[in-house]
Amino acid sequence: MSGGLYRSANAAQGGGPPPGDDATFISAEPLNQPGVEATAPPQEVVAETSAAANSAVMAVGSLVSRGTGFIRNLMIGAALGSLVGDAFTTALFLPNQVYEFLLGGVLTSVLIPVLVRRRKADPDRGEAYAQRLLTLAVLALAVTVVIALLLASTLTAIYAGGKDDNYTGLVTNLSYLMLPMLFFTGVSALIAAVLNTRGHFAAPMWAPILNNLVVIGVFGLYIVVYGAKALRPDQMGWGRILLVGGGTLLGVAVQTAGLLPALRKVGFRWKWRFDFRELGLRELAKLGAWMFCYVAVNQLGLFVVVNLLTRAAGENSAGLLIYNNVFLLLMMAHGIIAVSIITALMPRMSGAAADGRFHDLTADLSRGTRMVTAVLAPIAVCYAVLAAPISVVVFRYGAFTGDNAVATSTVLLVAAVGLVPFAISQLFTFAFYALPDTRTPALVNIPVVALRVALQIGLYLVFSTTFAAAGMMLGNAISYLAAAVISAMLLRPRVGRIGLGGIMRTLGKVLVAALGAALVGLLVVALLPGDREDLSWLAAAAQLVVGGAVIGGTYLGLAMVLRIGEITEVVGMVRRRLGR
Repeated sequence: MSGGLYRSANAAQGGGPPPGDDATFISAEPLNQPGVEATAPPQEVVAETSAAANSAVMAVGSLVSRGTGFIRNLMIGAALGSLVGDAFTTALFLPNQVYEFLLGGVLTSVLIPVLVRRRKADPDRGEAYAQRLLTLAVLALAVTVVIALLLASTLTAIYAGGKDDNYTGLVTNLSYLMLPMLFFTGVSALIAAVLNTRGHFAAPMWAPILNNLVVIGVFGLYIVVYGAKALRPDQMGWGRILLVGGGTLLGVAVQTAGLLPALRKVGFRWKWRFDFRELGLRELAKLGAWMFCYVAVNQLGLFVVVNLLTRAAGENSAGLLIYNNVFLLLMMAHGIIAVSIITALMPRMSGAAADGRFHDLTADLSRGTRMVTAVLAPIAVCYAVLAAPISVVVFRYGAFTGDNAVATSTVLLVAAVGLVPFAISQLFTFAFYALPDTRTPALVNIPVVALRVALQIGLYLVFSTTFAAAGMMLGNAISYLAAAVISAMLLRPRVGRIGLGGIMRTLGKVLVAALGAALVGLLVVALLPGDREDLSWLAAAAQLVVGGAVIGGTYLGLAMVLRIGEITEVVGMVRRRLGR
């Protein structure tokens, strides 16, 4: 349901759960095992404390990973500019979409819950099962890379049709170098899943940083050798193409290699196993079929986004590069906060579902919903109120012009509305996966994506091309809200009450605090020097620092007054630690 362009393992948007810290792993096993004394802490209390601790630790690591990822995308924009950057983004999009068809959605919805159950049930703790799974995946991914390379020009025609031959030719040439990324992306995601189910989160968290550093270095070298100036697609020679395409592929390969030592650390040994019947392929296919339906519907939605934005692309309009930059801003906040919480809760929700402890599952779901809402709301306010200074400070470098920054700010302003609904919809979707149930999310996704596509096409036809990317984001936001509502309605009959009353009370308080912070922030920004249409870097930085502090302080103050438990709890913890 994400509507984003890049797979989350690298860009952080929704696929496999990002890692946390191995020292704070939450076991999927029930705490009240036979033989445990009755004086052991209640499971719900321990779960709440552990989830909060896990999420906090993972948020720190995720911040570093996503921060370097954002610098990576800043370097891409500064080196290539908007138009060539759009072509590069399309070429990078192709391997990720092929990957999603094959494994991306299936990984979190099917394989992680299955690995958790095998870890609990098999005498060897799921070792042989994971070896068979990795063997099959490596072979399937290798064959897929060959097929994708043979169809590179066809894929380009499908996703980048409507542009001139120079543009599509550049996308195709970049694709020959970047399509093999899907092999390394798939292998690294599977290794991360194996590590997660064995209690090791640190390596998968830090491995993407290696990727980011390689790509940052590649585009830094590009700027040194070729300069930072906007070019037309026909001006990109083979030297430039080899550097940016090959360097991007190298980054993903280094990321995958960085995970291999961690497998040995957790005691997992790579062994080729070709007895694939022991995988229970029929069960996996049954679960995976619905996930494939889910992904296929998503691809239709993304096909619409890519084609509309490709048609709207121009030197000063918001195209794929700007759309994706803004989406990554949203995913940075979502990944640091929401995905960290989901990562902490997913193994335990899967374990609770396997044991029939639906009360524990709903308690985690309710707690997670309230937590992501309370923490993401002030970030959404900052994105909306400070869209212009953020766009200038973060993106306006090199070939990325002031006009590009203005176009980015409009997209960011609209996108901020969808941040909290997206996080909530993802949390409810993962609750279905924990049951495990891929059928319901797939069926829910059909009307949700249909609504999104209808809205996006309608907005594209009604408004000018300069509003195209913002219109895509507005369609996303409305569809996320619809997904969250529909998922909640369908989940309750399956697991019981999900604490809707408590969730709605928290949402109401958060809305009041967020609106108050937004009003104060708008007033302060209006009093500071700077014009949105021609905002200097220094004026933008001042607005960003002062405005961000005011918005954050106001939201925190109102949250304390309104007694938003998820905020007061964190503040109390900080006070206790400072006092200590």
